Amino acid sequence: MPRMLRHGSTVGADLPPDEAVTLDAPDGPMGDALAAVHAGDRGPAAALLAGTRERAEWERRSTYVTQLATAALHSPGWLEDWLAQSPEDPDAVLVKAELCVHQAWEVRSAARATDVAAEQFQAFFALLGDAVPVASAAARLNPTDPVPWQIALTHARGSQASREVFDAYWAEAVARSPHHYGCHAAALQYLSEKWYGSHGEMFAFAERAAESALPGSKLHALPLLAAVEYVVVSDDPRRSPVGRARIDAAVERGLELSTWYEPGDPDAADFRNHLVLMLILHERWAEALDVFRAIGAGARTYPWAYLGEPRTEFVELRSGVRMQLASRTPLFARPGREGAAPAAPHPADRPRTLAVAAAPPHTVAEAALMCGVSLRIAPAGTAASYVELVPDPAPGRRAALSREDRLTAAAAGFTTGEKWPALVLRRSGSRYGFTLLQKGTATAAHQWDPAAPVTDHTAASATARALAAAFGVRDARPLVTLLRGADSPAARQAGLVAALGLPALPPGFGDHDEILRTVPGAHLLARRGVLRGIRDSLSTDLGTPAIEVPRTRRWWRLRIAALTVLVPASAYAWTTPDCYRATIPTLSSLFLASQLRTAWRSRG
Repeated sequence: MPRMLRHGSTVGADLPPDEAVTLDAPDGPMGDALAAVHAGDRGPAAALLAGTRERAEWERRSTYVTQLATAALHSPGWLEDWLAQSPEDPDAVLVKAELCVHQAWEVRSAARATDVAAEQFQAFFALLGDAVPVASAAARLNPTDPVPWQIALTHARGSQASREVFDAYWAEAVARSPHHYGCHAAALQYLSEKWYGSHGEMFAFAERAAESALPGSKLHALPLLAAVEYVVVSDDPRRSPVGRARIDAAVERGLELSTWYEPGDPDAADFRNHLVLMLILHERWAEALDVFRAIGAGARTYPWAYLGEPRTEFVELRSGVRMQLASRTPLFARPGREGAAPAAPHPADRPRTLAVAAAPPHTVAEAALMCGVSLRIAPAGTAASYVELVPDPAPGRRAALSREDRLTAAAAGFTTGEKWPALVLRRSGSRYGFTLLQKGTATAAHQWDPAAPVTDHTAASATARALAAAFGVRDARPLVTLLRGADSPAARQAGLVAALGLPALPPGFGDHDEILRTVPGAHLLARRGVLRGIRDSLSTDLGTPAIEVPRTRRWWRLRIAALTVLVPASAYAWTTPDCYRATIPTLSSLFLASQLRTAWRSRG
């Protein structure tokens, strides 16, 4: 623990912050296309798919089709319009084929067969049956395309197709693209023990494909995927054991493959997420941290979904790797590469946060004395405050070890025990969001992402009700409307703030750091230690310049009344033989007199 406390803030300090981590984020062109289709415009998506078909970019085409099918699942309408106008368009039909299979798996869920209800299986097989003519049409309309056969391989796994059918699909796929990673990954799942093969057959398939692949091909990651299936997913690996040497060889092959790709390359994010999980399971902490650096903010659903909520598992295991390395660094040593200086993210993608607290600045300052970070607090109207994080050259240990972004963690601290809430707003590139903090707990959160599916009505309604209850809004329906949509995220975020009756956001939020510097009445609340925080909580010297703390008539009357009792009691006590009994009333009188004197001076 002493080593963690000393080195936890420096080991892995160059990793992207937790709030910057995204799950299955598309590349730039597809991000724009997804934002357009969620708004009802299929044009950019159609152009992207047409380009992959004309240039035979089958790997990218496979990724794009999957992402567009997911978008069509959550934002229906645009794909139906596309097919209605162009029923023989090979790109539209291909997305429809993937959507049909995707819909079937959504009904079945990812649960084990023993946990799936009979009604779910009945609907699952019915939807898979509907997908057959669509997938056949996609293969017919573009005969050289391997992606329809990747869809067919996934379909074979769900429909319990025989090995002869699987072999036929596989032959069609490799005839069109012998080294297509998506087709190989789909076949690997069919051959795994949890479906229709065995551990030995799965590893043999993966190793053969990797041996025949060109240097730098993603097929070298197939043994790594097989290792995750064996080590993480398998119910009982001992029933069909695989030698440790094959597992180790898969990890080494994955490390070698990672060197062929630049850090942050989205094409490598899939296998790098598998690689870092295997390194963690082998307790190879330093190499795991290096792979986390190469991944950057690009988390993927798998393999983390095998462990729990994917993004949460990614962030928590990354933090765990940092702490493991910190605990292994000698107490008085200087960390090496693990403590590299943070890399400056692109200004447009740097996460920026601002909190709006439903309390005046002096109340927020008093509550935030011991939150462990430096804050700038500015008045926002008559009864609210803006709060932003002020970067510390040497952040405190509590802040460094926090798994949340520091402003959210600070808001959790200064709302603890308070009746008023705080809304932490975030902007990072095209993604906008917020977290609602009440009594130290995050009670609601939301993110507007133009490339993500529209939030379903149930989740949006629950979030809207929490916001309405926190800020005294009678009708939550307008809030639901603002939450259910990803177009114009800046306008939606600003509209939500206005609908909650909060003051408008300061100019420059999301574009610049420390935007409260120029706001009239802004005060800096420097980070304090515990002892100083306790001392300052008894004074009125809050912030730089000092925040004026208004005192009510009741405050003055209580202290003056107390002094009128304590001063005579102190004088009498000093005249008695036992002078020690005079200590408490004397010190109390001096403390109250000091409070009154300071408060009187601040009035002037």
